[in-house]
Amino acid sequence: MPSPSSPQALVLLAVAVCFLARSSHVAAGGHPDYADALAKAILFFQGQRSGQLPPDQAVTWRSDSGLSDGSAANVDLTGGYYDGGDNAKFGFPMAFTTTMLSWGVLEHGGKMKARVHDARAAVRWGADYLLKAATQTPGALYVGVGDPDADHRCWERPEDMDTPRTVYAVSASAPGSDVAGETAAALAAASMVFRAADRAYSRMLLAAARGVMELAVRHQGKYSDFVGGDIGAYYQSYSGYKDELLWGSAWLLWATKNSSHLGYLYSLEDNDSVDMFSWDNKLAGARVLLSRRALVNGDKRLDPFRQQAEDFFCRILRDSPSSTTQYTLGGLMHKSGYANLQYVTSASFLLTTYAKYMAVTKHTFSCQSLPVTARSLRALAKQQVDYILGVNPKGMSYMVNFGARWPQRIHHRASSLPSVAAHPAHIGCQEGFQSYFYSSGANPNVHTGAVVGGPDEHDEFPDDRADYARSEPTTYTNAPLVGCLAYLAGTYRS
Repeated sequence: MPSPSSPQALVLLAVAVCFLARSSHVAAGGHPDYADALAKAILFFQGQRSGQLPPDQAVTWRSDSGLSDGSAANVDLTGGYYDGGDNAKFGFPMAFTTTMLSWGVLEHGGKMKARVHDARAAVRWGADYLLKAATQTPGALYVGVGDPDADHRCWERPEDMDTPRTVYAVSASAPGSDVAGETAAALAAASMVFRAADRAYSRMLLAAARGVMELAVRHQGKYSDFVGGDIGAYYQSYSGYKDELLWGSAWLLWATKNSSHLGYLYSLEDNDSVDMFSWDNKLAGARVLLSRRALVNGDKRLDPFRQQAEDFFCRILRDSPSSTTQYTLGGLMHKSGYANLQYVTSASFLLTTYAKYMAVTKHTFSCQSLPVTARSLRALAKQQVDYILGVNPKGMSYMVNFGARWPQRIHHRASSLPSVAAHPAHIGCQEGFQSYFYSSGANPNVHTGAVVGGPDEHDEFPDDRADYARSEPTTYTNAPLVGCLAYLAGTYRS
């Protein structure tokens, strides 16, 4: 080993410093600047907004869009979020996004400092839409707007879109327990976010959550089996709907403190082991949420869910004897070849949140022979988030506009086409492909805070606009990351 003052050591030091400089914005403590990443992760949601934009809109390359959404069914379904780089509105992932943003504020809002106002605004933009979707027609929940097939055949700005804005709904005759259970979770979680700041709004959200949950329980089925137009095919719940029934009930238990939900939770108890958490499969999230009451509130009736939550962590911890999770050579969890970072951010959120519960209660557990502490979970979450922010073999941040190197050609219509201000003339469906989609240049609009699908199992990332599996950002990738970044910003201060 070279001595600290040798030329070789100085070269190694220079390489290390250069790696850190390339990989991220580095705070004084040597870690990425989590507070800066947090601000940008929240700002991302402004770029995903549909509807009439507010006067304080900071993402100025976006303009009003989808102003007639809902008119096909004589209802108002304006607002909400576009899920990713397209212009359809899918209620299932939008509800999950809103739930996770809300959970982040509830658990880690105290660490967000001045950014908590922006985080609440992001929650409200989603909750306002879901409230409309849940209450405009008695007995129905609107779950989507647009024709996703027609939308995907076009490359056009949301401000220009001229594809059909078909409306989709679930009801007693067309059940959708998965999307209804998730919407109930989102409304219940958001109701707690606004309980102190806007009690009347909070009560409306909770009442709507109860109504939608009743629809989910009384009329059971998968929405993709009943809703036409392929809106369900794009976000089909492959895990079924019992996980959403558990998830929605768990959120209502926390929001209402009504123990009558416990009996229903027990009836849904599922012994399936899981090693991922996403917009589709909510089991791990529901179990961690119920563990909050088991650990923090000492309610031993929920201990079986705590044990299942800990089984999840044993399946994702790298050194656990029961791990079922693959890692790249660079250290990233690899769950899927499609939008892998969504699974990384959601798992990291659960790691940081359970670490909080463990620290508060001085709780530990073991994965067979491996002892697990709050520090163990926090360390893995930090390592995963650091990788996303640039501490990886390529020195590439996978958050747009964070660090020195980040994706330039994300798969996102509004980002890759010139803004209405820069190009007032209409850009047609196919013109967008020819003039912009196939361009090798960087996107003209920098979608600050967008986290893309991420690298492959070999830590490689092509930065190719056509590669939607790796280059498309989504709201449900960013949403769990917001709470996670708040936790890390508060734990690893500059």
